Amino acid sequence: MVDQDSSQPTTQPAGLRNRHIAMIALGGIIGAGLFVGSSAAIAATGPAVLLAFLAVGILVILVMRMLGEMVTADPGRGSFVEYIRAAHGDRLGFTAGWLYWFFWVVVLGSEAIAGAILLQDWIALPVWVLSIALIIVLKLVNFAAPRVFGECEFWLSMIKVISIVAFIGAALLYVFHVFGPGVPVRENVLGHGGFFPHGFVAVLSIIPTILFTMMGSEIATVAAAESPEPGRNVARVTRSIGTRVTLFYLASVAMILMVVPWPSVVPGRSPFVAAMDVMGVPGAGLLMRIVVLSAVLSCLNSSMYITSRILTELAGSGDAPAVLARTSTTQTPRLAITVSSIAGTLVAFSSILAPNTIFAFLLSCSGGVILVVYCLIVSAYVQARSKAEKTGQGEGFNLPLFPFCNYGTLLAVAFVFIAMMFNLEERMTAIASLGTSVFFFLLASFRNRRA
Repeated sequence: MVDQDSSQPTTQPAGLRNRHIAMIALGGIIGAGLFVGSSAAIAATGPAVLLAFLAVGILVILVMRMLGEMVTADPGRGSFVEYIRAAHGDRLGFTAGWLYWFFWVVVLGSEAIAGAILLQDWIALPVWVLSIALIIVLKLVNFAAPRVFGECEFWLSMIKVISIVAFIGAALLYVFHVFGPGVPVRENVLGHGGFFPHGFVAVLSIIPTILFTMMGSEIATVAAAESPEPGRNVARVTRSIGTRVTLFYLASVAMILMVVPWPSVVPGRSPFVAAMDVMGVPGAGLLMRIVVLSAVLSCLNSSMYITSRILTELAGSGDAPAVLARTSTTQTPRLAITVSSIAGTLVAFSSILAPNTIFAFLLSCSGGVILVVYCLIVSAYVQARSKAEKTGQGEGFNLPLFPFCNYGTLLAVAFVFIAMMFNLEERMTAIASLGTSVFFFLLASFRNRRA
């Protein structure tokens, strides 16, 4: 990718703008997992689900803060994968990059199927045709200049943000009897078994599921490299994105719990629709279907973007075929986009042809690898900050309680894996994800010996 003078942002017409970076960060996190998937968490935990969202939000805030400080202290390296490489060497850099690419390729294929199922309500075509069509359309969007991708992601993310804010506002007015007959808030929240109706263990067991719905903010650190002021954009996004997303999740779920008796929330059905039906919002089902579709398209768009950029970076470091590092005249890695879209299409087809075997295996293998990547980011921060402080260059690092805060974060991630091991539904995901991580590390070791 061609370097541009940051003092002349107008010379980078294809680059991303500041508003794009901010919305890409939000779009990477706020997806269908909030609008639909939160129903399973509420049904399994009750009102105590708020503690689980808060715990996961704190973890995301800490990881993003560490990543932002590393990029600010040593700008220009590239994505977070290169900071892991600088701290831990090529083998873990290779492992982190390919794990992250694999994770988002599986997400790409999964979201393509989810979007196709939603579109079948309006377009009477087979799921496999619609999923391919979605991948092709978003592939063409990513083929254009980065600013075209940024503009599409900006508006798709804007739909989600406006929808959440509008829902929270309407629910507040309803709770405070500004319109409607009112609602028994205390009875809805505490009248069905108290705050911990299923016990505290249920809160711990649901954390892995919630954690996977709140990941994706690190995409903004990769996108910032294509903006006129990458260092400043990364610092601004990483300082605020975790807090904003945590507040979005907490506020919206809290409003659902106040408006709807939580036992009436059905897993797999949007709790937002249930709450809007109670409030008497006309066309609630159609409105939420449009919002969920925009969330799926946003996730698809981001998945194709991040997989292509990580693949290009791996190629530049010698961890992938060098031809994948090529970019077009608009500075887009079209070959890497094509490879990632083909891989995502294969994942989508596996969900149609072999949903209980190949696709289930891919989901299990990819489900927890992002936790491994987060651990590598935290440990890379410890290495980078320790080295900077020894050389007297640690003024850019200011995370409090170092290194205890970092070790606490690592323990929290380890605890999530332990909780997954004790959960029958999550155990195979934990085992398969750790196995996938070991596989890529062994592959990196074998590659280094060959080299």
